[in-house]
Amino acid sequence: MKPVSFCVTLTRDIVGLCRKKANPQSSIPEPSPAAPNVPAETGQKAKEQMKLNYLAKTVVLGLAVLLASSAFASNKGSLHVQEAFVVNGQQLAPGEYQLRWDGTGSNVEVSFMQGKREIAKASAKVVPLDKAYGYDSAVIDHASGKATVSEVRFAGKKYALALGATEKAEMGGSSDSSK
Repeated sequence: MKPVSFCVTLTRDIVGLCRKKANPQSSIPEPSPAAPNVPAETGQKAKEQMKLNYLAKTVVLGLAVLLASSAFASNKGSLHVQEAFVVNGQQLAPGEYQLRWDGTGSNVEVSFMQGKREIAKASAKVVPLDKAYGYDSAVIDHASGKATVSEVRFAGKKYALALGATEKAEMGGSSDSSK
C-alpha cells in the first residue's frame, strides 16, 4: 500500500493531496497553493464579517445601556413612618412607602406609593444637603396639630425633598404672610 500525504494550510485546513512526497524529517508540511474552488478573497470577506459582527454587538450593547439608564430616569426612595401623617391634606396610615419623582430642582411632583398603588401626591423641591444621611427619615411638623411631613431624607443621598416648598408655594406663602 502506497502512503498518501495530505497538505495542511497554516490554519490547519486539509486542502488536498500534496504533490511532493512527504519528508519524514519535516515537522511542518509545506502549504499547498490555494484550493481551486476557494476564491482568494475569502480571508478578506471573513475579516469584514468579523468587523460587522463586532460592530453589531457594540451597537446592541450600547442600546441596552441607553434603554436601561432611561428606565431608571425617575428617582425613587423609601420611607417608613411609625405614626399617621398628612401629605398634601391627605391622611396616610403608618407604614412603608415608596416615593417616586421625576426631575430635579424646585418643582417636582412626588408620588407616595404602596406596592404599585399611588396613595398620595405632593409638590416638592429637591434640596441639596451638606452630607448624606445614614438612613431614610422624614421631618414631621406637629405645629398644626396634625403630623405633617415637611421633608424626606434618603440614606446615602446628598439631597432631600422639601414637600410643599416649590417656588409657586413660596411665592404664594410670602404674599399671604404680608396680609
